[in-house]
Amino acid sequence: MKTPTNRLTLLLAFCALTFGFQSCQQKQKEVTEELEEGVTIEPKKPEYFLLRPEVEKAYGYSHAVKIGNSIKISGAVSMDDEGNPTAVGDIEQQMKNCYADLEKILTHFGCTFDDVVKEDIFTTDMAQMLEKSAYRAEIYKNGFPTGTWLEVKGLALPEFMVEIELEVHKS
Repeated sequence: MKTPTNRLTLLLAFCALTFGFQSCQQKQKEVTEELEEGVTIEPKKPEYFLLRPEVEKAYGYSHAVKIGNSIKISGAVSMDDEGNPTAVGDIEQQMKNCYADLEKILTHFGCTFDDVVKEDIFTTDMAQMLEKSAYRAEIYKNGFPTGTWLEVKGLALPEFMVEIELEVHKS
């Protein structure tokens, strides 16, 4: 049986909750308006980088794209400036050539291998890649990034044995 006192208590409790909720909404609105007045957010425009412009334009890609503090670097392969494969048949030298190109890109953006957060390696011969992978310790002196290694049937040209792509976060 409901008494007038219980109804009054329920009504007061409901009013208090409603007032409290409205008060929280008002405070949130004031904080949001305060932030909106003092902050201008401009959209980040991508910055494109071509390591070998003629080769990259011919194949239709950019070697790196930076948006904000993130940089995505396309897979590096062992090639000369005309796009011809180098160190054919030598996976260790191909790997070194890839890292040399990747270092040029990192340097362009004011980064080092310490800024790399993800490294994906594609190889046509995982057994050889594992044998020669100790070289990576010379590249990543302060710890290895996350990443994936995949053995693939083939890369862009049959002479390529390894391709390395990176994701970078610039502090």
